[in-house]
Amino acid sequence: MSDCVHCKGKGLCGRPYCPILERFKSNTRITKSLSNVTSVFGPSPPSVFVGSYNYPNLSGGPLIPPSLELPELKVGGASAILQEKVEKNPGILEDSRQWHDLTMQDVISMRTALVRANTAFKPSDAKTNNPLLIKAQELALSKSPIDTEAWFKKPVVADLKFDSMMMPMGPSGQIKDFQITENPKVPNAVDRLVYDTDALSKDAILELYSDNVSSEQITRLMSIGLLGRDRRLVPTRWSITAVDDVSGKDLIARIKDYPHIREITLLSGEIFGNRFEILLLPGSFSFELLEIWMSHSVWNGAETYIGQDHEDFYGKKEYSNLTGGYYAARLPVLEYLESIKRQAFIFAIREINQNYWAPLGVWVVREAARVALQNKKIFETKEEALLDLSKRIMTPRAQWEAKTKLLYNRAVQMRLDSF
Repeated sequence: MSDCVHCKGKGLCGRPYCPILERFKSNTRITKSLSNVTSVFGPSPPSVFVGSYNYPNLSGGPLIPPSLELPELKVGGASAILQEKVEKNPGILEDSRQWHDLTMQDVISMRTALVRANTAFKPSDAKTNNPLLIKAQELALSKSPIDTEAWFKKPVVADLKFDSMMMPMGPSGQIKDFQITENPKVPNAVDRLVYDTDALSKDAILELYSDNVSSEQITRLMSIGLLGRDRRLVPTRWSITAVDDVSGKDLIARIKDYPHIREITLLSGEIFGNRFEILLLPGSFSFELLEIWMSHSVWNGAETYIGQDHEDFYGKKEYSNLTGGYYAARLPVLEYLESIKRQAFIFAIREINQNYWAPLGVWVVREAARVALQNKKIFETKEEALLDLSKRIMTPRAQWEAKTKLLYNRAVQMRLDSF
């Protein structure tokens, strides 16, 4: 089953479909009324999606709820707190920062109520005047929900989509046409950079990030071909990691010039069965992540699987073997160090337990790390911090300690024992 942990539904086993993902699809209840739907009208969060399957042949378009009331949520077993939140602010359908007090079933019910309106694209279509693409790009500009109506060639199909990188998504259909029935509310930074065809994609991402544009909006702008000089459509899953990685590297470049943190700091938290323990030690910047998939968690079988990846002061030279989760876990910690103007040696453990019973996307990693940042403890020695950390990590210390490569490597630390 460790192969499943590496693959996470990407099809590396050669099977035509992933049996793990199929289990969640069949267990998720979607209202039968959607099976005959040929048009939908509702407030898109806003959201657009570009799929990577069969690249460079792409499929993408807007995500639209069938109605503001979302009766599908009730069918899916969503809680009353979610019903109230959605009715007050349909933007919650896309904003993972507002999901901390929801259940996993709430998230799945909420996301699978969104209908995917798909059409075929090529990456280079970003430079054309495709009318459906232009409308999707207009939708992506908005920072708030926008009423959208779509008509489909055939009734939508409940081919629910679960993925290790992306949020769950609901029924889909080949779009015939769609209209945005109100003007999008576009942040000034977005308006400026979308029309700046001289700015590189990297520079545009960093400027939007510094202007507090949400990572969800930056991702959809990049996916739908609205950023950079050589504009192209980019699969959403690639855009998510690119935004996390580019933003993180920029923070690292600044953090390396800050003084070392003076206190041994432990940050702890958990959401949706994803526990983070983040240890900050005085020293030059380095980052190490252990990813522990406990037995019978979503991608794992009977045996615990432990993955490891790291980077030292001189950076990471290749893509992480922990895929997008590495960059998603790194970003919130870097944001914290930037906020206190310090650098540190970062040792992080992400332990995934049986409570994480369905893949929700890499946003869970990012938000679980942010939850951990809210619970801080200070220790006199590294060993005291590790003992405290071990009380909450269910995997025996000897197992995960054997996988670490930097925690006891003095070459990447600076006189830790003197603190």
